[in-house]
Amino acid sequence: MSAVRWGRGAAGFGRALWPAGTPGLLAEEGALGGVWGRKRSSTASPCEQDRRKDWGHAELLEVLKARVRQLQAEGMAEVTVKRVAKRVAVARAPEAGGAQPPRQAPAGAKGAGAKGAAATLSSRWAQKLDSDQQLMEKRKQRLEGKLQKRVEKGAWQKQLRLEPRLLSRKLASQLQHWEQGAPRSPWEEQLAQLLQEAPHRLSSEAAAAPADRGPESRLEGQQQRLLSFFECCLLTGHLPLAHHVLVTHHSKSQQQRLLTLSMYNMVMLGWARQGSFKELTYVFFMLKDAGLAPDLQSYAAALQCMGRLDQDAGTIRRCLKQMAQDGLQLQGLFTAVPLSAEERAELLRAVRKAKPAFTPPRPPVPPPQVNTSPLLREIYAKQDPAVSYPRLHLSLKELQGLFQQQLRVEMATTITVESVEKVPLLTKEVLHARKTLAGLRTRWRTALYRELQETKESEAHAAREGRLSLFPYLCLLSEKEVVRMLLQTLQALPAQGESLLFLAHELGLRVFKRKQLRNEVQELEQRYSKYLHLLASDTQVAEPCLPRQHWEALGVPEAPHEQPWPMSVVVQLGKQLAEVLVRAAQMPSSLAAPRSPGTLIPVLYHVYSFRSFRQIGILKPHPAFTQLLETAAERTLTFESTDVPMLCPPLPWTSPHSGAFLLSPTKMMRSVEGSQQHQLLLERCPPAELHGALDALTQLGNCAWRVNGRVLDLVLQLFADKGCPRLGVPAPPSEAPRPPEGRRAPKRCLLPEVSPAEKAEMRRELARRLKVAREMQSLRADALYRLSLARHLRHRVFWLPHNMDFRGRTYPCSPHFNHLGSDLARALLEFAQGRPLGPHGLNWLKIHLVNLTGLKKRESLQARRDYADELMEDILDSADRPMTGRKWWMEADEPWQALACCMEVARAVRAPDPAAYVSHFPVHQDGSCNGLQHYAALGRDSVGAASVNLLPSDLPQDVYSEVAAQVEVFRRQDAEQGVQVAQVLEGFISRKVVKQTVMTVVYGVTRYGGRLQIEKRLREIHDFPQDFVWEASHYLVRQVFNSLQEMFSGTRSIQIKGGLQSLTFSSSVDTSQKPNTLKQKNGFPPNFIHSLDSSHMMLTALHCYRKGLTFVSVHDCFWTHAADVAVMNQVCREQFVRLHSQPILHNLSRFLIERFCSDPRTSKSIWVSRLMDTLLSVPKTGTFNLEQVKHSTYFFS
Repeated sequence: MSAVRWGRGAAGFGRALWPAGTPGLLAEEGALGGVWGRKRSSTASPCEQDRRKDWGHAELLEVLKARVRQLQAEGMAEVTVKRVAKRVAVARAPEAGGAQPPRQAPAGAKGAGAKGAAATLSSRWAQKLDSDQQLMEKRKQRLEGKLQKRVEKGAWQKQLRLEPRLLSRKLASQLQHWEQGAPRSPWEEQLAQLLQEAPHRLSSEAAAAPADRGPESRLEGQQQRLLSFFECCLLTGHLPLAHHVLVTHHSKSQQQRLLTLSMYNMVMLGWARQGSFKELTYVFFMLKDAGLAPDLQSYAAALQCMGRLDQDAGTIRRCLKQMAQDGLQLQGLFTAVPLSAEERAELLRAVRKAKPAFTPPRPPVPPPQVNTSPLLREIYAKQDPAVSYPRLHLSLKELQGLFQQQLRVEMATTITVESVEKVPLLTKEVLHARKTLAGLRTRWRTALYRELQETKESEAHAAREGRLSLFPYLCLLSEKEVVRMLLQTLQALPAQGESLLFLAHELGLRVFKRKQLRNEVQELEQRYSKYLHLLASDTQVAEPCLPRQHWEALGVPEAPHEQPWPMSVVVQLGKQLAEVLVRAAQMPSSLAAPRSPGTLIPVLYHVYSFRSFRQIGILKPHPAFTQLLETAAERTLTFESTDVPMLCPPLPWTSPHSGAFLLSPTKMMRSVEGSQQHQLLLERCPPAELHGALDALTQLGNCAWRVNGRVLDLVLQLFADKGCPRLGVPAPPSEAPRPPEGRRAPKRCLLPEVSPAEKAEMRRELARRLKVAREMQSLRADALYRLSLARHLRHRVFWLPHNMDFRGRTYPCSPHFNHLGSDLARALLEFAQGRPLGPHGLNWLKIHLVNLTGLKKRESLQARRDYADELMEDILDSADRPMTGRKWWMEADEPWQALACCMEVARAVRAPDPAAYVSHFPVHQDGSCNGLQHYAALGRDSVGAASVNLLPSDLPQDVYSEVAAQVEVFRRQDAEQGVQVAQVLEGFISRKVVKQTVMTVVYGVTRYGGRLQIEKRLREIHDFPQDFVWEASHYLVRQVFNSLQEMFSGTRSIQIKGGLQSLTFSSSVDTSQKPNTLKQKNGFPPNFIHSLDSSHMMLTALHCYRKGLTFVSVHDCFWTHAADVAVMNQVCREQFVRLHSQPILHNLSRFLIERFCSDPRTSKSIWVSRLMDTLLSVPKTGTFNLEQVKHSTYFFS
């Protein structure tokens, strides 16, 4: 509390000491009666009472004097102090000298005695007040803040309008009559009449979806914004505000069209939870005024409210009767409406008042849904004795402990990890920078609180005017959480800045994701503990089953899916938070210019840049702040809990929006934020049809991992030094190229004697160096995150939950540390659960090692194994002395994985019994240009099948080498005819130069993209003349396409046919904008092939799981233990044959015709006729026999 308030309080206290009645006269009840209230009876004698009064007044006087001294010390104005002292003197005078005017009191004996007693007590009271002052001030400030908020909240809530403004005059007069009248129970009677007179037609959305389940997912634009606004109001306890906005929109005919039955129901449900019958009836008035009929949710809200208020049975009976007349079943209230346990109890209480014998139906047990796909028939066959589902190597108690650790991480929403950057010397500069940063953050925290409160007040004012605002969204998280999130954002902002749109989108999404962490923990803990019985090593279940089946058998009711916020809301919220950060984050100008005056300047500022010919806004940190961060060299990194691996097995996927993390929402299908099409299609899909994808994602996520500590130590050693780009360890920014000096210095561009050609060359060189520096910085940051997480998770077991894209390709949810990364990222990981090598495991380790070197690609498996035995001395040397020995492993195509494999081979061969050695190392089996394998199988192309190892052979076929050989034939012919670029390319055409282009041609790469790929490879060849790179890349990409067309004639015809999907521009769910037909044409064939390879992977994963194997994949590269490679290969071949035994092209043709050519309104269109002709002309297949794939050793190898 402020000093001024204390002064006024003391003055008031002095006035209170005056007796009541005539001024200047002593009241009969005593001076203290004005303070402490009515006179209290006392048995003490008058003399004793006088003595007690003297003592009390003396003590009180010294308290007030001590307070005056404090006020003087705190800089209180002298006039205020004198006022306080004068009041004290006036208060003492009547007691000291009897009934005299309030002037100077004579110094009598009593006064002297009191003065002596006061002198004794003065120091004690002064010390007590001094010691308690700070504590009391803090308490009073907190109380004042709470009271002020309550007063302000109450004041502006009183301004919110609850009474509806009805457009129907009849309804308006009826409402007015009921408000003015005073019957016994006006609102209950009125509700019964409203229900009876309600329109007997369903709203458009209710007609489309009975019981109003899920229509909000189809709302667009402003309707989506309104719905999310009401939802956030209810979540944050601002129900009157939601009602106020509903009333405001309802009162205007144009805005009323935006309101849907879901919105009225949502507000009604809020009032029902509070037992506010009057306000609930107001919403029913608006519902009727809008011409909408109540549905099950409406009746559930009304009856729930009646149950809470213990209404009479007559009103409830009329309500139930009207519900039956509307064709709604009473049982539907308990089966079709999502209710919490407490809401269900209140609803049942109300119903039983009218129908005492009513028993709510049990939740309907859905009929067993079985996937009918012929490809999955074996997966879901019951009581198969051949099934042997794998279990984890951890006990139930260990898994429960890991669950608690993961739960704490997700409850905190973020996790702080120690950085692996080299520890700087703690010089004066470093310590000063850290101290400066700490001081700035303290200031920013205070400023952010202030800015956030002002922003809330501004948004609340807009909401009070009936406009949609961000106020409820800003209240979803506590101010402490928001401030912490903004400071983390500032810390992580790169030096070159970030797109404002991207930053706003990320901030908005973080708020949306955190809002869903609510009261689910206790119930989840009980269910998850039961689920772990399926996975733990020391427990048993009645019947082995898939994880999803076990989770569903536990009777876990799935929570209603919360629709994502509209993109406009997410971005607007994030932009508002970003602006709060910009306004609050300021620093002294002396940090940027030491001699400048000590004014404050923004830490962040807006700049504009052009990307792809579009001007975009960039939010960029001040260079002085970036330099301060670099100097301080702080050693912590903060990650979102969903950006790091899980510490316990993920939840099984049971629906498109339920699975993976414990509390954090995750979508089964990742897509561009704001896009609704894929999510809507998934929700409309029958659940049984998704079982294959759900179970495959669950199986991939249930693989337990650990960090390869020996490899991590070596990588950290290089990372802390100066990196090693050749081995994939990025160099620090200090090694980035500097701007040129001397004759090529940028400042020379300003000199008049420099020619335009030289200036252009200088600009190109500067741009090239700047690009390299930025790439180095990006790669360094990526490696920093990966290695910091790897060290953090060292000696721990962790899991990588998976989801997929629209093609079915699977990805780990953790973006920074997973097995889908580079060679270095893969080498850091190994299976947490080991398996003995068995009789053939060591051979597969050796073959895998040779595969990682990139050598012997066209040799048999036996030849590769023999080659590994020849190199055993180098292998053991690499394992024992990786950095000081012969360093053979550094020459491999995948050096870090080769080194990890060398270490595993060394441990195995040195074991007493290699067959009993427990290996944790994942062995890979890679498809031979998998895209072309699917094309050749679709067309039954014998020539193409032989080129990509679909046919059995003694030696593997290498399509990349064959394409390179064919290109070399074309080059030799052109060189003989005098083509200069063909002559320059002599000796430079290799498998590596053409591999990436050949691999991506089947996935729709254009000639432009292929040229860039080849150009990159040519620039890596030091002996190649760089002046010919551009011309040579043009020449080579043309010859690569010609070679492929000659080798895969049947396959290319299928691919070209597929490109006619470009005519699908007539269908667009998310937007009315016409799609880019060229991108549609180029995108369809590769997307379709990707869907086939993902289907093959999922089938392989599910069948491997049935056989008890550990299986993970990197798209068309399958991983398992060395002992199980042969089994996995067999499953892989069998499932490829089964997949392509289906009439895939005919099914595609039938689907596209039904989707795009069945509308009678467009059937006569010339475009539809042409499309129909194209889709009906399914290419004829060749003579290749698919069964031969089962005997192809090198199909995946």
